[in-house]
Amino acid sequence: MISRSSANLSDRSKRTLSPVRFLNAILCSLLMVTPLSALAQPNSATELLQKARTAFETGKNEEALSLAQKAIGLEPKNAQTYYTRGRLYESMRQYEKAIVDFDEVLKLNPGAAHIYQLRGVAQFKRGNVKESITDFDKFIESDTSQAPQHWQRGISCYYAERYEDGRKQFELHQTVNNNDVENAVWHFLCVARSIGVEKARASLIHINRDGRVPMMQIYALFAGKATVDDVMAAVKAGEPSPDELKQRLFYAHLYLGLYDEATGNAKLADEHIRKAIGEFGANHYMGDVARVHAKLRGQVKSR
Repeated sequence: MISRSSANLSDRSKRTLSPVRFLNAILCSLLMVTPLSALAQPNSATELLQKARTAFETGKNEEALSLAQKAIGLEPKNAQTYYTRGRLYESMRQYEKAIVDFDEVLKLNPGAAHIYQLRGVAQFKRGNVKESITDFDKFIESDTSQAPQHWQRGISCYYAERYEDGRKQFELHQTVNNNDVENAVWHFLCVARSIGVEKARASLIHINRDGRVPMMQIYALFAGKATVDDVMAAVKAGEPSPDELKQRLFYAHLYLGLYDEATGNAKLADEHIRKAIGEFGANHYMGDVARVHAKLRGQVKSR
């Protein structure tokens, strides 16, 4: 879901473009705007970034990082070099370093508003939820059409204890994504924190159908019409493949943990979240949400 100046933020299926796809997009865009004379120069910053892409595609992260560093050494005033290295750092979960590089991009190119989105994502993954909202807001200011799409901002508001702002964000997102159980659940969580579980249940956003298993059972649980056993039975139904089962278990444990937190069972919440970040951990934005949740609740040490 990132290119962020143009991406559709409402695609919740896998939360973000893979690092490889995103880095490819960056470097392909560089090739389109770089003069042929620059491309022909050996060891130019552009060539080094091309090599960094190749290294990254083949899993050679440290080599890719080294090549990006060399590109910065050649052209320290070239915002694209910091942009690329920042994305590499983020893919390697070195969020603090990614934030520093995105800072540098904005110094060199203050008009690159989409960097606020990238930096906001890195801030959130670092656990800096208030700072992530500031960056998301700056991104939205640059393109107000993104405001309804921005479910990420709503999640940050929840963890920043800005529950009313979170509620409004998820209600706005409902106008562009009206069959997403996760949107209804995060709205519930914000309302529950501000005025109580029963009122949250009474104002639960209506969802007709979310085809992902076990999302409709999770929805029924939050509505007070299903049990944890119903959710887990749905997870195991239909002989899912190992990968599909792991994905189902991740979402089940994440949302069971959030439900237990909302309803006051901290011990069970802790157990479910630990499973969501442990044996069923996921490499997408909601996987990061689970990790940030655990960090903010003191379940894991800060990185």
